[in-house]
Amino acid sequence: MDVTGCSGCGERDARIADLERRLAELEARLKTNATNSGTPPSANPLGADKPVKKKKSKRKRGGQPDHPPHLKRLLPPERVSRTEHIVPTECSSCHAELPHEAGPGDPEPKRFQTADVPEIPLVVIEYQAHGRTCSCCGKVTQATVPAAIRAHSIGPRLTAIFSYLTGAQGISKRGVEEIAEAIFQVPIALGTVANLEQEVSAALAPAHQEALEAVRAADVKFADETSWKLWGKLCWLWAAATANVAVFVIHAKRSVLGLAALLGEEIHGILHSDRWHVYLQVPEERRQICWAHLKRDFQKIVDGGGASVFVGRRGLRIVKELFAAWQAFGQGKVTRRKLKALIEPLQRRLGKTLVEGGLGDDARVAKFCENLLLLEPALWTFVTQEGVEPTNNYMERLVRQAVLWRRRSFGCNSPSGCRFVERILTVVQTCRLHGKNVLEYLYHAVYSHRAGEPCPILLS
Repeated sequence: MDVTGCSGCGERDARIADLERRLAELEARLKTNATNSGTPPSANPLGADKPVKKKKSKRKRGGQPDHPPHLKRLLPPERVSRTEHIVPTECSSCHAELPHEAGPGDPEPKRFQTADVPEIPLVVIEYQAHGRTCSCCGKVTQATVPAAIRAHSIGPRLTAIFSYLTGAQGISKRGVEEIAEAIFQVPIALGTVANLEQEVSAALAPAHQEALEAVRAADVKFADETSWKLWGKLCWLWAAATANVAVFVIHAKRSVLGLAALLGEEIHGILHSDRWHVYLQVPEERRQICWAHLKRDFQKIVDGGGASVFVGRRGLRIVKELFAAWQAFGQGKVTRRKLKALIEPLQRRLGKTLVEGGLGDDARVAKFCENLLLLEPALWTFVTQEGVEPTNNYMERLVRQAVLWRRRSFGCNSPSGCRFVERILTVVQTCRLHGKNVLEYLYHAVYSHRAGEPCPILLS
């Protein structure tokens, strides 16, 4: 018996099996796109399907029947600078002369408002320090501009406007520099814009800490992370939010250290997230895994083909039914008790599918099923817990502004720039969630900072 030959055959078969596995992995990577992974649509390979396939609506464009109108809101009387009265002088029927003053039977006037700004919408104050010569001794006494005045050449409201343009509207520093000269007719240096950002950052430090503590103490919170750049070096922008507060932290690591900088060493309450391994430190019964991410995972399995494709197909059907049940619950069509009844068979079907997939021949799909089985309690928290949702879309919408900022600016060039980003994003998004005027809050924060007073409460 040729033992050597049999040994060679075994090695050859193992080598072939390894090459087939690697080939399958490479083919699966080639099929990766926005529909089955976190790849953004802009990075889709040529020929990939569009990430969202919607059927063409049969409805006409514009407002739909019974749609509530969005009418122009009139400003209150205290905001009106001048009122012009247009009074008819003669009757439109018999042409008789009409009185100028309104009578008891006359209707209320119809109102229409126009808004504009003065040619130069800015107040410029010049401080002149004069000198006077003494008539007795001839000595000249020179007055000085107080140091408190000389400390700031840009007032608190204009400072707030510049930071609002940067942090809320995505205008670059050079854009703010141009706006200052073109609109306000106040030429400023690019360095001044950067300096004002740092002043605003210092003013918002207490508000950022307030938001951080509120999110950490919340019973239900959402969390996500996205890449950022510091002098071209990769770091991470971590974000967490509740229903009425959002907070952002930029950290060097996408690790437990980064999550601790956001939510503290001990994470309290229920946490929405994706399946990034850092979140494993939170027990499964206090987690909710995002089903939108799972939908893409199941689609990736379908696109990969093979013997375990049934896992992806069954998973997509379960996702579809789950979202339909949740939508009905959100619309008030079913109670929470009915929601539980609708979800229970989906739980059983998914569990059975994951077990079968874990025993399959496709190692990649089997690993996915095994990992998901370990996290199974975290799939269904939304069924029983108030305030918990099946997806993390709420957090991803809040992070979207930061993602757009990163794409425009390529990140920050200093740690202090990172502090400004995380603080202004926190204040802007939290004010929006509270329905507050972002610019007014920024103005009061800067004014208080310069006056040495406490920062205004963000969550009032």
